[in-house]
Amino acid sequence: MSLRQGVNRERISLLLREVGQRYHQPARLHLVGGTSLVFEGYRELTLDVDLTIEVSVDDHSQLVRTLQEIMLALDINIEEASPGDFIPLPAGYAERHEFIGRFGQVDVFHFDWYSNALSKIERGRQQDLKDVVAMLQHERIEWSRLDSMFHEILPLMGKKSLRQKPGDFAMNFQALAALWHSAGGTL
Repeated sequence: MSLRQGVNRERISLLLREVGQRYHQPARLHLVGGTSLVFEGYRELTLDVDLTIEVSVDDHSQLVRTLQEIMLALDINIEEASPGDFIPLPAGYAERHEFIGRFGQVDVFHFDWYSNALSKIERGRQQDLKDVVAMLQHERIEWSRLDSMFHEILPLMGKKSLRQKPGDFAMNFQALAALWHSAGGTL
């Protein structure tokens, strides 16, 4: 559990500007999960800035050191995390990353919204399911495509990790469907 204060959109933006000013090599960062939701204004706060890093092998440690320095300077918890740590990623996920902007030589994206949603469904907490409803309401994802991708990865759940539980994933998806329907969404 983090003892740091919650992170809002302004602090995420400040972090990205700091990365652009302090790190001087080409790289890509992908905002993940709640970080994307807060950045887009769908939620007020997140505890951690979750992101993935794409950088040359030679430059990875320097980018990590830069992020650690920024984390200390801004008192923000930064976690390297990907939806792929929790679920099999759906086909075409890399083509669905959404460009946010360039900060110095660092290009920043939202990680594929569908992968984020499926990862949140896998976790299944009430806040995670509400986050997916927010993605649906703000038209970042569509129900029919989400349903299709759910059915694509469901048979793959549990084949590479003991943490993945296909039965729980299916129950969480049904809970999301009920929540989405009760919010006025069509299935």
